[in-house]
Amino acid sequence: MEPLRRTLSRGEALHAQIARHIANDISAGRLINGATLPSTKALASEWGVSPFTISEAMKLLAEDGLIVNEPRSRRTVRAPRQGRPDLRRDRRPQVILIGGYPGSGKSELARTIAREVGWAVIDKDTVTRPLVEQVLEVLGRSPHDRESAVYLKQVRPREYEVVAAVVTENLQCGNSVIADAPFLREFSDPAWLRRTIDSHAAFNADTTLVWVACDARTMHSYLRRRGAARDATKLADWGAHLDGLDLNFRPPVDHFVVENSASSEPLQSQARRIIEKISV
Repeated sequence: MEPLRRTLSRGEALHAQIARHIANDISAGRLINGATLPSTKALASEWGVSPFTISEAMKLLAEDGLIVNEPRSRRTVRAPRQGRPDLRRDRRPQVILIGGYPGSGKSELARTIAREVGWAVIDKDTVTRPLVEQVLEVLGRSPHDRESAVYLKQVRPREYEVVAAVVTENLQCGNSVIADAPFLREFSDPAWLRRTIDSHAAFNADTTLVWVACDARTMHSYLRRRGAARDATKLADWGAHLDGLDLNFRPPVDHFVVENSASSEPLQSQARRIIEKISV
């Protein structure tokens, strides 16, 4: 993966941005309690920064109680809230639909909420990507195509049908679920939103919409960081990609907005507020 060389965003120092990314990985369960972090040298190489910058990021994480510095420069994750034993099934199932532009941090938010409440996560890329890539190749397209008419008209609708079907199956079993996908067309369509909310209500489930807002620089950093082939076209002409985004977009129905720019409040804090407001 290409080393990350990030620019400052909203005046926040690079080490603070790195600390934020690692904190998000901890809250999302990608870095589990007790896990050993890579060495300073390895992290510096991964992020494309100096060892000093990594050390400063580690200081912030230690101050927040997210890592523990141990002998021989060993650092371990401290996340005692992970793996909570007190999770229970909700009497009324909940559906959280998380939308946002690619690179905004939807998956991280979904995983962060799931770690708090123990609900199933349905990530569109996770549940559809292997099949989508194969279908695109059969149709004579690149497996990483996400911009052509072939993808948008023939493949994309099926992806969202899959997500909806998995949500429905969980609701039939009485399970609360968190589904994350861009939902760009869907969150813009009041008729789709009404149908979806009504379909969930048929299973006695409440639906909550969340839009993840993110500035352009932070989105660019996220996309470079994950290094996914499907993002190559966006990154190759970033200016053109941005021209097609409406960063002020919000769904036309009641929803939560999570700010995930470089200087925003940590995802975990925002996730907990959402949970508190929708808890039954």
